[in-house]
Amino acid sequence: MKLSYLIRGLPGHPLHPPLTDATIGAYTAAAVMGFASIVGVAERGAAHGWWLALVVGLIFTVPTALTGLADWWTISPGTPLKRTATSHLIAMVSATVFFLIAALIGHKGYRHGAVHAGPYVLTLIGFAAMTVGGWLGGAIVYVHGMRVLSLVDESAARAASPLPKPEKEEAEA
Repeated sequence: MKLSYLIRGLPGHPLHPPLTDATIGAYTAAAVMGFASIVGVAERGAAHGWWLALVVGLIFTVPTALTGLADWWTISPGTPLKRTATSHLIAMVSATVFFLIAALIGHKGYRHGAVHAGPYVLTLIGFAAMTVGGWLGGAIVYVHGMRVLSLVDESAARAASPLPKPEKEEAEA
């Protein structure tokens, strides 16, 4: 067992991509609940949900970003993959900054059960940046093939195994 498995995940089972699901889900919920509050659908409850979803997203961002950064450090400098990954990193850090500012200045509205226009606009800008970052993240995996082992003849049991198998370690090297 390698120490890197704790932060990067196992060969063929990286930690960063599944963590993005929770982060993106929280920020998506914030965008939807902010809209619901602004248009008058469950104003107070949706406002509380908007702010809490931003906070949950920010909490999930920490392990998501750390595992992504651990993967980013392994990419060879000057490669197209590194340029795509760096663009992904910049987009996601930008999104996080917008979400953080929205949560900070939106807290007053949260306390009063309302989502104000400024913090919601910041939420939407963060959501747009996150969408671009997600697109770039998809390119990292599905175009560049990072962390994809392509062991098409691997048995179902060995492919799903939570233990690192030699063929997976060799394929990732």
